[in-house]
Amino acid sequence: MLPIIFVIPFIQLVILVNAATFEMKNIRMSVIDNDHSTSSRELVSKFSGSPFYKIAGYPDNFNQAESEMQKGKVDVILQIPNHFEKNLVKENSAKLQIIIDAINGSAAGLTFAYTSSIIADYNKELVTEWMNFDPKAKTGSINISTLHWYNPELNYKTFMVPGILVLLVTIVGFFLSGMNVVREKEIGTIEQLNVTPIKKYQFILGKLIPFWIIGIFELTFGLILGKLIFQIPIIGNVGLVFLVASVYLLVVLGMGLFVATVTNTQQQSMFVSWFLLILFILMSGLFTAIENMPVWAQYLDYLNPIAYFMRATRMVLLKGSTFTDISKDFFALVIYAFAILLLSSWRYKKVS
Repeated sequence: MLPIIFVIPFIQLVILVNAATFEMKNIRMSVIDNDHSTSSRELVSKFSGSPFYKIAGYPDNFNQAESEMQKGKVDVILQIPNHFEKNLVKENSAKLQIIIDAINGSAAGLTFAYTSSIIADYNKELVTEWMNFDPKAKTGSINISTLHWYNPELNYKTFMVPGILVLLVTIVGFFLSGMNVVREKEIGTIEQLNVTPIKKYQFILGKLIPFWIIGIFELTFGLILGKLIFQIPIIGNVGLVFLVASVYLLVVLGMGLFVATVTNTQQQSMFVSWFLLILFILMSGLFTAIENMPVWAQYLDYLNPIAYFMRATRMVLLKGSTFTDISKDFFALVIYAFAILLLSSWRYKKVS
């Protein structure tokens, strides 16, 4: 249990926050330049100068580029046809071909958006240059000023750190509470405890309170690391986060206790716990927004306690939300905690 308490949280926070990202960087591009003109080289330089692209090669024909894409070495192919510059000068129009590896639909969509944006920017420069248009001159166009609220730098780590903190608290509380009770069964002390004068609620409190304290400690430790290492903004009231976390920990500890009542070994407990956690984590909004899920999955998520705590934590830390804003999530966790602890207590009495 010691590695779970002290090692896993640090590894999760430091590694997962950096690895679990949807940001597109180092997009590998293969360029087939059949024109070899000044205009084609200027277009390619736009991509090579971008921090998002890495030119993987300049194959002589499409078959070579396609072969590299099939091997997974290339993400996008830019094919510039013959007479590209000639058509631009004489006809004011030219064609390009973009081929994107769309195995990952989300990544393909972002890659297409980035690529189209660079090509559009290059096209705007051509228009400005050929029409002798002064880009600084005042025109009748509408100027759009963009401000990104709550995450002005669009740093994905700012979004991920609170989610990983929720994951950290969940795993520690769920696994430890389940494994601890099951261990009593494995070493044969559960029968001795059941015949002692100790009350059932005293036994349950004795098993849950230490791990509740550990969970609060892990959350504190994670918040400190997140602030020192990733400089996440903490806009809202940290005390409100701990208030919600104190109730949420009762939920996950109760779930761990319930798993312990239906399993006989630590191995069984870990398998059942992991099965439930996979479902809850993937549907919690950690990686995919709940609003983007099918309607039936959104309704099913009402039974997912991680989703409530995930939403409340992000709202408080990143938006500065108050208790009124997260009251629905808070009271849902209160009901969940009451129900799962009641069920676990009843089930423990049954197996004892």
